[in-house]
Amino acid sequence: MKPGTLLISQPFLGDPHFERSVVLLCRHQPAEGAFGLVLTRRTATVLGDALPLPPGPAAALLLYEGGPVQLDTLHFVHRHAALPGATSLGDDVYWGGDFDLLISLVNTGVILPGDVRCFIGYSGWSAGQLEQEITGGSWFRQPASAGKVFTLRSDAFWQGILREKGGRYRALSNYPLDPRLN
Repeated sequence: MKPGTLLISQPFLGDPHFERSVVLLCRHQPAEGAFGLVLTRRTATVLGDALPLPPGPAAALLLYEGGPVQLDTLHFVHRHAALPGATSLGDDVYWGGDFDLLISLVNTGVILPGDVRCFIGYSGWSAGQLEQEITGGSWFRQPASAGKVFTLRSDAFWQGILREKGGRYRALSNYPLDPRLN
């Protein structure tokens, strides 16, 4: 799987960390494992609450919960190709890079706040684990879709991406949280 692939949880996954979630795959090396960021878990915290930042647009960036691993780490994706150290995920989306420069560029208006997403923690899989989960039906894949990070609302991302896939996925997008209450 290539970076920039979206992993969409099946509707009855049963894991509270990933229920109705979409994960942006940032790195996948079969012999080492995979790294991704949950796109659907927005927090009520802004970046300025987590880091000592000067007042400005960067301090007001919302934080997302990137996954259950190492919640004391910060990760970010953006749309600024020239940021040193950034890794391309395709679709004009980049992961990481020079964080201090990013903050400066957001505060000076060179990068718009809507073109940055910041995450605490991440999602990680050991070697072979993600492949087993996909084979077992836990995840649907949407290759080369990193650009959706900035086009779909986080609270409707899971349902929106399934609808876009069409067919049986469109039907699954309406699957109730608790089918017993249907």
